[in-house]
Formats: sequence, structure tokens, C-alpha cells
Amino acid sequence: MLPRDTIDTTVLPPGERFGMWLDLVARTSAPLRIQSAHADDFAARADFISLGPIQLVEYQYPSLDATRTQKLVRQSDPELYILAYTTGGIGTSSQDGRRSEILAGEFTFYDGSRPHDVCHHATEPERDQATSIITLIPHAALPLPPQRMAALYGGRMSGSEGIGALLAQFLLQVTRHPEQYHAADASRLGAVGLDLATTMLGRHLVAEDAVPTEVRRRALLAQVQAYVHRHLGDATLSPGAVADAHHISVRSLHRLFEAEETTVASYIRDLRLTRCRRDLSDPALRNQPVQTIAARWGFSDKAHFSRAFRAAYGVSPQEHRDSASHPARIVNSAASVVNSRRAD
Repeated sequence: MLPRDTIDTTVLPPGERFGMWLDLVARTSAPLRIQSAHADDFAARADFISLGPIQLVEYQYPSLDATRTQKLVRQSDPELYILAYTTGGIGTSSQDGRRSEILAGEFTFYDGSRPHDVCHHATEPERDQATSIITLIPHAALPLPPQRMAALYGGRMSGSEGIGALLAQFLLQVTRHPEQYHAADASRLGAVGLDLATTMLGRHLVAEDAVPTEVRRRALLAQVQAYVHRHLGDATLSPGAVADAHHISVRSLHRLFEAEETTVASYIRDLRLTRCRRDLSDPALRNQPVQTIAARWGFSDKAHFSRAFRAAYGVSPQEHRDSASHPARIVNSAASVVNSRRAD
């Protein structure tokens, strides 16, 4: 799985927890002057996942008020942008004279090389914790004009629509389910996350032309693929429907997939077949008719599904189901023989 490093202050006595947290922040991002109403018992956790060009940090704590002064910037400058997605609680972000209130489901963005203020508090401190996912992006890794980024510092951006929603889903999926990925996936996942972040920031700059063409292509491809995954069970899902949903022509959609060495229709069909094959192998679904499973994943025509499945896997759907259950029958038969011998 993806390597994940965890820091949990509750392994220490209450009086030592806040000091541990201050040391953690100083080592992993940029020195900050931190205060908390819960400093006497700072129960907090941080999970770190490195993804090639970027790093994700999922934070949980009761409350936090942090200031990065000009003096602290002079002492240490890691040259990082910070893109923060608030998942719980309420906060404020302030940099270069701009101040915003940040709610759960929203992003804020600031430059770690400039003074800034960040506050984040649990909505109900006695019961809840403030939670967020931070993306640390090296200055050199973000392919946007540095001189134009100040327009975004301390601002708020939605994580519930458009590219922002897709980026939020990506961050939640990776940080909460790292076991679903291999360590070898880290660099590729980092590239996807960086593309999505770049595209979202570029759109909030009202400067789509500031985002490199290849970055826009990859971000749109990720958006299209996520859409296909969400609508895979819809029998009407087609290249035309996908193109309409993203306000592009079918021709543009096909060009988008040229570098992927597949077509849009093949991508949809292969995903559907993969899901059907998985469900046909599932003992818990043994009593469901083959056609019910096929229809669940968008195959409304039984004959077409059988032909497509055989072409992909060399056997019929029923043959695959039978072969998947065969080892279980052998085990059960062997167990029956053993039991009958014992009975004798």
C-alpha cells in the first residue's frame, strides 16, 4: 500500500502533547507561531503521504491559531505553496491583506514563503475535532506564473463543484484509503493531484491560458474518467453523453483519449466488463442471475454482453462463474471426505 507516516500525540502524557506537535510542524512544513486553547492536553493526529511532486497531510486537532511572521520566513523558507481543504470545523485564512472565512468543504491557498495567519477550530470543541487535508506543493512544481498567484492568497475556493469537487474527492480517497493503492502508484497519483490542483487554481485566476495545455488535458481526462466511473451502470452512457456532460464535442473527447491508447467506448466497455467479472466471481452474488449483474453495469442486451465477455476473457460469463466457484467445490468435497472418514 502507499506508505503513510502517522504522528499521534496521544501516545504521550497530556502535558507533553502540545510540545510534540510544535516540533512536528517545525520539521514538516514551515516554522509557525502556534497557540491553542487546548495546549494543556493537545490530542491531535497527522497522517503524511508522499506522492512524488507533492505531499498530503491529513490533520486532526481540537483548535489551532498559527502565525508565520516575516522573521520566521527569514529563518527558514521551504518554498512551498499550501493548499488546504477543510473537512471539519471552521477557520480563517489571511495573507497579503486578504482574509477569508473557510467552512468545511472549501479550499484555501497561501504561500509558505510569505507571512500569513491561519485559524482552525472545531465546530463543537468539546466533542469534535477540526480536520483538514493539506497539500504541500513546491514552488517549482506548480506550473503557473508565480507573479500572478498572489491574487489567490488567503482566498476561498469551493470543493463541491467542478474541478474543486474532483480534487476534493481525490484527496479524500487517497488519504482515507491508501491501502487501495500500491507504493509504485505514488508518483502517478501525485501527478494527477498536481494537475487537478493546477487546473483549479488556474480557473480561479480567471486565466485558463495560464495553465499549460498538457495539464489542462490531463485534468479534463481525470474529470471524464471520474464521470464514467460514477455513471457506469447507466445503459445510456456513451461517448456522446460523456461529451455533452463536459460541454465538449465528441471529436474533442476522442482526441483526449488518443494518448491513452484506447477509445472512449473501449474504456467504458472494459470498465463494465471488469466490474461484471468481479461480481460473477463473488460467492455472495452467486444466486443473482448473470443478466442481473450485466444490467447493473450497463449491459442491457444479454447476447451482446456474452459476446463482449467471451471476446475479452475467452469464456462465457457462466463458464467464468463456474470456474470461479470450482475451487470452493473442491475444498468442500475434500472436507466432506475427511468428515465422513472421521465418522467411520
